Amino acid sequence: MISLEIYDGVVEIVLDAPHKLNALDDRALADLSAAFDDAAKGSVRALLLRGEGRAFCAGRDISGVDARDDDAGGYLDGRVTPLLRKIAAFPAPTFAAAQGACLGVGLGLLVATDVVYVADNAKIGSPFANLGATLDSGGHWLFTERLGAHRTLDLVYTAELMSGAEAVAGGLFSRSVPAVDLLDFTRRRVHAVVDGATAAFRESKKLVSAIRDQRLGLWEALAQENAAQGALSKTADYAEGFAAFQQKRKPTFTG
Repeated sequence: MISLEIYDGVVEIVLDAPHKLNALDDRALADLSAAFDDAAKGSVRALLLRGEGRAFCAGRDISGVDARDDDAGGYLDGRVTPLLRKIAAFPAPTFAAAQGACLGVGLGLLVATDVVYVADNAKIGSPFANLGATLDSGGHWLFTERLGAHRTLDLVYTAELMSGAEAVAGGLFSRSVPAVDLLDFTRRRVHAVVDGATAAFRESKKLVSAIRDQRLGLWEALAQENAAQGALSKTADYAEGFAAFQQKRKPTFTG
């Protein structure tokens, strides 16, 4: 079950099947994709993705999957990757609060999100060695990019899981906090961003994506920064930010 709530400029999307650790079947993936579509239509300035219960998302729900005729490639190409692309392209800052199991597709959801706060008890890694399968949903990219080839293959071969604290220490995600504080901490951060200059955040999001995906060099990235700043200088929030600084007051951005 996927639920969606919009309040104070924030859209909160919740994976709400705690009895199965928020594992996602085909219906849940379709509902999650639809929730992101609905969220993008609203006047929201930040998004929070979270899971109910003791896990964020344990991955694909394989309880009813017959391995003899499972089209794993079709499932990933046809359902998972389009969803991850949609999350990554969401037109406002996105945050995730992740506790417990963050595996498979659940890990992919975090890869596609802008800012990820994990509980110190989070479980992150590649348990697929026990299934005769391999890491998917962007996991190989994330681990190799941040941890290096040796540590990635160590995790893949051994099915060892990292804690949230270990994952943050390795550079995988933004910050690790005690599980009991995770949701309140994340909501506070999200609400602080809601009051910010959304257009400027959007430009930074595009720049970071281009640097990551296109492997921009310094001068290419600098040129794109210059173009973004030039466009932002024509916006009302840019004028408000400068006026607030000069008048020594807090800016009121409209996004």
